[in-house]
Amino acid sequence: MSTLKVNTIRHTGASSDAVTLATDGTCTAKITNNLSNRNLIINGACNVAQRSTSAVTDDSYRTVDRFALGYGGIDEHPTQERHALTSSDTGPWEKGFRHSFHVTNGNQTNGFGASDFFNIKYIVEAQDMASSGWNYTSASSYITLSFWVKSSVAQNFYGYIKSQDGTFKHYAFETGSLSANTWTKITKTIPGHADITFNNDNGQGLIVELIHYTGTTESGSVTLNQWATFNGSLRTPDQASTWWTTNDATIEVTGVQLEVSDHATDFEHRSYGDELLKCKRYFSMHSNLGTNTALSDGFSWSANEVDFMYTFPVEMRATPSIYQVTGADYFKIQGNSLATYVDGNWTLQYASKFATSHYASSDASRTAGDSFHITFNNAAARLGYNAEL
Repeated sequence: MSTLKVNTIRHTGASSDAVTLATDGTCTAKITNNLSNRNLIINGACNVAQRSTSAVTDDSYRTVDRFALGYGGIDEHPTQERHALTSSDTGPWEKGFRHSFHVTNGNQTNGFGASDFFNIKYIVEAQDMASSGWNYTSASSYITLSFWVKSSVAQNFYGYIKSQDGTFKHYAFETGSLSANTWTKITKTIPGHADITFNNDNGQGLIVELIHYTGTTESGSVTLNQWATFNGSLRTPDQASTWWTTNDATIEVTGVQLEVSDHATDFEHRSYGDELLKCKRYFSMHSNLGTNTALSDGFSWSANEVDFMYTFPVEMRATPSIYQVTGADYFKIQGNSLATYVDGNWTLQYASKFATSHYASSDASRTAGDSFHITFNNAAARLGYNAEL
């Protein structure tokens, strides 16, 4: 038997080593495959959209779970949606992606103002960063951010990541010039820094702004690909106004992955069911299936107050607030040969990360102690729970 003795192994056309061997017999290898549980981004393929799968003209978390749209200084509201990809979406389609987080700009008739801004943002929970395996205080330990992006306007865009504990640290990057209506994969490998801190708790850990489009109020002389103490007035270099001043310009992202590695591996495709449960830690939709679908069983606390209990499918990140869309006769209360309705809002009581009770006013009197079924009585009715970062 013979022994092959080498220090490294590299392809003839590669610029770096694929395998590095140490004197103690161990090796470090760049392996591209579907290793599980390495993507720190939940719903990076944009498949889950509990709040809405259609276009919504609003900011914050409104469509694709865990991804938020931010904007300000606008003349007309941008629109966000979960967008269905097709085989014409060359690049991500062949890699198994079927949805994107898609934004359509409004008509910003007054031009690119100094305080105008627009961003696509994701926030990683602090304890997920603290326990990720990234030695984030070491400049020789790396995380790699990768994602697909497409803009209807040819332009260079900027983004950044920001640590949210201790002294806020900030690392800005650019996409490079994107060709119009062409998907491009962006990969950024980022070292640690001695001043980075992540608490082992359920607060904000790392803000990832994939796209940060801003006027001069938040831009200026910023060095790319380098950690610096965060300055809210210097988030990115100054930017061209082309995308912002193009009416109904679009930009979309998918395949977002953040991993502890010095290179990007294949995207970790998780099942819809797995991603949905992960999303429900931050937002849990009770139901939005429309008319004559079950909400819960309940009881009359008094003649005009109806109550019900609900246990969340997973422990939520924090005690949630209620998310609801209500209106006249949106919820039907039926039992003991009597149908009444809830026309207004539900209020949470005795809420925790695990379960909550609700109460609301019935639009007509019932007998205290009555039990009944509660159903959705309007396709527009919504009831959910929000514990987003």
